[in-house]
Amino acid sequence: MKEYLVYFLKGLGMGIANIIPGVSGGTIALITGIFERMINALKSFDLVAIQLFFAGKWKSFARRVDLYFLLAVFSGAVLAIVLLAKIFAFLFDQYPVYIWSFFFGLILASVYFVGKTVERWRLTVYLFFLLGTIMALMFTFLTPATENNNFWYLILCGVVAVCSMILPGLSGSFVLILMGNYQLVAIDAINNRDLSVLFPVFIGAVFGLISFSHLLSWVFKNFRDQTIAALTGFILGSLGIIWPWKDPVEQTFGNKVKVVGYDFFLPHLNIEFAVAIIIMIAGVAAIWWMEGSAGMLDKSKSEQ
Repeated sequence: MKEYLVYFLKGLGMGIANIIPGVSGGTIALITGIFERMINALKSFDLVAIQLFFAGKWKSFARRVDLYFLLAVFSGAVLAIVLLAKIFAFLFDQYPVYIWSFFFGLILASVYFVGKTVERWRLTVYLFFLLGTIMALMFTFLTPATENNNFWYLILCGVVAVCSMILPGLSGSFVLILMGNYQLVAIDAINNRDLSVLFPVFIGAVFGLISFSHLLSWVFKNFRDQTIAALTGFILGSLGIIWPWKDPVEQTFGNKVKVVGYDFFLPHLNIEFAVAIIIMIAGVAAIWWMEGSAGMLDKSKSEQ
């Protein structure tokens, strides 16, 4: 029971990360040691699992798909997204530098903790690290699209966003910004319980989650070091969009004002900067604590 409570708390961390533009829930999963198990569990939803489900063999189905683990993780993630959407909307509006600083610290520490899991650094691994960094930087400077509530486009948003949510270093929320639908899906629809928007996104998310997990599991199994290096690069490259000191560049679409980019600048040496640095250090400490907790859990399990 204690083990699944820990998974629930890690799911909370993933959910919090996924509602922050530029932060990936997959990063939290990778750092806390549940990423590979999560991917393997998701890819287990195959024809055999479907047959077990419809045959009423519930225990066999649960064992095959690691159901209790997934329920613990995703219930935590969903709870965080539902309960914290309004809180983070307020924080981004009132204290943008401080909230960005905290997550800048999180991601900065993540680069080290994810990168150190590479077993052997060699030329191909360095190349994948560089490729991941460049791709993430490209996402940082892309221009967002306009909002679109078309049913099929919302399904596509669900597919793309959920794939990026489980991919460390690539934020599902930021991808929704680039697709023009972050405000519509992650804020308005969740806060207003708008099923006309959430239902097609959910359909796309389920399809994308199962199909992408198969691909990612295969790549992770056969090219582990290269994959982790690329993911580390993704995380490093995402630091650009999370830089706390920036002014949003807004554009009006009809009666809506959207952020289409940022003007980055260096901070002024004042009280706000000092507080931001302290908060940034707190973000680094939070990842350090998560890493330590994951190590202690693995040690206790091995001793049993």
